[in-house]
Amino acid sequence: MGTITMANSAAAALLSLQMMDTKSRGRGLKRRGFLADEDQARARLSNPPAAATKVEEKLCHCDVLPEDVLAQCLSHLDSFQDMASVSRACKRWREGIQQSLACQTKLSFAGWRPDDGAISRLVKGAGSLKELNISNGRWGCRITDVGLIQVSIAKCCPNLASISLWGVTAITDEGVVQLVRRAASLEHFNVGGTFITDVSVLALASHCKLLKSINLWCCRHVTETGLLAVVKGCQKLESINVWGMSISPSCRRRLKLLNPKLHLKPAAANHSS
Repeated sequence: MGTITMANSAAAALLSLQMMDTKSRGRGLKRRGFLADEDQARARLSNPPAAATKVEEKLCHCDVLPEDVLAQCLSHLDSFQDMASVSRACKRWREGIQQSLACQTKLSFAGWRPDDGAISRLVKGAGSLKELNISNGRWGCRITDVGLIQVSIAKCCPNLASISLWGVTAITDEGVVQLVRRAASLEHFNVGGTFITDVSVLALASHCKLLKSINLWCCRHVTETGLLAVVKGCQKLESINVWGMSISPSCRRRLKLLNPKLHLKPAAANHSS
């Protein structure tokens, strides 16, 4: 009986040793396999397949585009954010952005914080510009009268059909008057949320005869005198946003008499004087 027990113990011990040896060999095989895979990965990195090389070549094709073609492609960017991002890509693309400004028709700084210097540099080269958006964004805008005056002396100013200065609270009548005096082609003007007065509106009436719409949202320093002047001076005017302004019913009637097609926003029924 004792002999059988010893034999069983010996067999169990032998079996245990065999299992340990098997596990050890398995780990060794796995490690050798891992090292082999690692070597193969290094080899692939050192000698990329032909397909990968072709992809890299295609990605570099834009670098051989003629400068005028690259500038034409980049001219489709119309936001300050996109143009700034592309300019940081490389020197060639930065030069392409500068060239593309010559044929740019729209430019938007909305939602960003450009200063007077940025506005001046970009608008100066945009001779074909038709629409300029400098609306205030959630981070605030640093444009002052200095920036507006720089826009007014730019080559593109007489051709601007649309200008938005929504919420740019640092500007005054001084900058706005200088701007609209040269913007003879202006059709749409947004100065909602600013502190302009009748002085700016009278300048519009005198110099912007093609004006079709003006947004005076919450421009509480603009009076009925200014409204009557701009409607009388701008015969093509179609709509005025007067939300937040105090306008009497009699003034509304006079505005309608001057221009029966004029649309005041909001309508009298929804407006509280």
